Amino acid sequence: MSDFIKHECGIALIRLRKPISYYKEKYGDVHYGLTKMYLLMEKQHNRGQDGAGLATIKLDMAPGKKYIDRNRSTKAQAIKNIFDPIFAQFASFKNKDLPKDDHILKDKFDFLGELLLGHLRYATHGSNKEGLAHPRLRANNWMTRTLLVAGNFNLTNVDELFENLTDLGQYPREMSDTMTVLEKIGHFLDTENQKLFKKYKAQHIPNKDITPLIAEHLDYKNILANSAEDFDGGYVMAGMVGHGDAFVMRDPSGIRPAFYYYDDEVVVVASERPAIQTSFDVHRSKIYEIQPGHALVIKKDGSVGEILCHKPAPRKSCSFERIYFSRGGDFEIYQERKTLGKLVVPQILDAIAHDFDNTIFSYIPNTAEIAFLGMIEEVQSNLMKKRVDDFFQNGASDPEELKKILSIPPRIEKIAHKDVKLRTFITEDASRNDMVSHVYDVSYGLVRNTIDTIVVLDDSIVRGTTLQNSILTMLDRLQPKRIIVVSSAPQIRYPDCYGIDMSKMGSFVAFLAAIELLKEQKMLGRLEEIYAACKQENLKPIAEIRNLVKDVYAPFSYEEISDKIAEIVKPKNIFSDVKIIYQTVENLHQACPNHTGDWYFTGDYPTQGGNKVANTAFINYMEGKNIRAY
Repeated sequence: MSDFIKHECGIALIRLRKPISYYKEKYGDVHYGLTKMYLLMEKQHNRGQDGAGLATIKLDMAPGKKYIDRNRSTKAQAIKNIFDPIFAQFASFKNKDLPKDDHILKDKFDFLGELLLGHLRYATHGSNKEGLAHPRLRANNWMTRTLLVAGNFNLTNVDELFENLTDLGQYPREMSDTMTVLEKIGHFLDTENQKLFKKYKAQHIPNKDITPLIAEHLDYKNILANSAEDFDGGYVMAGMVGHGDAFVMRDPSGIRPAFYYYDDEVVVVASERPAIQTSFDVHRSKIYEIQPGHALVIKKDGSVGEILCHKPAPRKSCSFERIYFSRGGDFEIYQERKTLGKLVVPQILDAIAHDFDNTIFSYIPNTAEIAFLGMIEEVQSNLMKKRVDDFFQNGASDPEELKKILSIPPRIEKIAHKDVKLRTFITEDASRNDMVSHVYDVSYGLVRNTIDTIVVLDDSIVRGTTLQNSILTMLDRLQPKRIIVVSSAPQIRYPDCYGIDMSKMGSFVAFLAAIELLKEQKMLGRLEEIYAACKQENLKPIAEIRNLVKDVYAPFSYEEISDKIAEIVKPKNIFSDVKIIYQTVENLHQACPNHTGDWYFTGDYPTQGGNKVANTAFINYMEGKNIRAY
């Protein structure tokens, strides 16, 4: 993606189902669980580079012994910063010299526990302080009330949920979706504890004996169903309870991803399937998806199973996961990205008038590479068909001549190179824009001046600023006749409110294009009408609110928006003609049939809170407020 946006976080959870000494003897690795957690987090590093966190629980520790360890970091190499001191503890010990008793081992080494929870964080909104990093802890002297939570989520109705907590008599320390989730789940965990305590107390069971009974009989269906009843958003929430239970809960629409694997040694949960495949060397057929509206519950005794927490809604799994966010190593995602590249080819061929001889095909590195492979396969197929047709239409019949013609490939070059060492961290706009213009470099001498057309594929175009400030200027240095920028994703028109850093209407070049078209057609009064309607609409009960921002785009065709985007992003100082081609929503659904979440493209939100967020984002734009819409 040429436009950098922050996005979903990543989670990793491991439950060792054998004693620590088992892994020490079998694998020669006393910190087997920590080693695997490190791998899981590194393999999902793409999901969060603003920070990382790790918490572990040691089972069956004696009273007075530390049983929870937690560390979080927001430093540049957060994962390394967390794990280096942990592994350093073991550096001076050989495996054979370590104690054989599990309790001695766990008491001797920090973080050496059977239950581990890791988190990779993108600070989508707000500050990136270490105290805000996950896992978050809700401590209590009762182990069965102590709760750690980490997640990949954004909720649209934090204000409402916060009020619910205060109505219960709570006084939360901060107003954020993370704290709200922690306290909401914590409240119903407390309630379940209290219910069980009263039940066993009435049976005259001593207090000391009640605690293990509570731990055994906590009903997570009640706890999680009550906690999530009013959640509006996309989420995967992972939690550990102090005595050793764990859960991972997924939203009813399946917006955010979660996968798990288990055998007799381990239970593993991660945000991405390939992370589990690689870290544990297992086939993808043995890795399962947590079903929407369900939670995977791992009890202290090691038993594992899914429970229904919320009636599943129509499935709207995030299609951006497939286009960009998740790593392309997943078999299905790899095929879907290739298909996205393939399906946009007919528009490309129309744009170049099937002139293969004077067209160079390339891509914006590096995430568009897989879609580019699919695009090229389809281009080659079309080129071969054209050459065969031309051969026979011209009356030729020599098989050797046909073979020679078909052996000439389309012109494929790596035109753009990304300078991975160049970081645009400078905050002053003028200096930063100058840095942005040099993030990419080009291969000179490949383009015939004023003759060749460059077709360059990107996986998505959000703001268009990198196109305008860097890519188009860079490509124009090669003096092509024309530059065609192709997005394997559709036009991004609406804010996201489920984890992606896209919440301001003015940041979408498609929206700015619609505004320009309204200006040209003297229809700006339409904006005021929509603005007034949005304010009234948001006064309705949440279940009745419609997304009225769709009316901004209604007067214009898809192609009109794309053409206006090309005008907006074309720098004034370049000479090449510029065209923008976007994937269609229909093709997106064809390529990713099981991941139909497309609200950022269509405005069709999977939860009612999304409609309110869209209206609010438009209201903020009209009022000149540069703030998040939820």
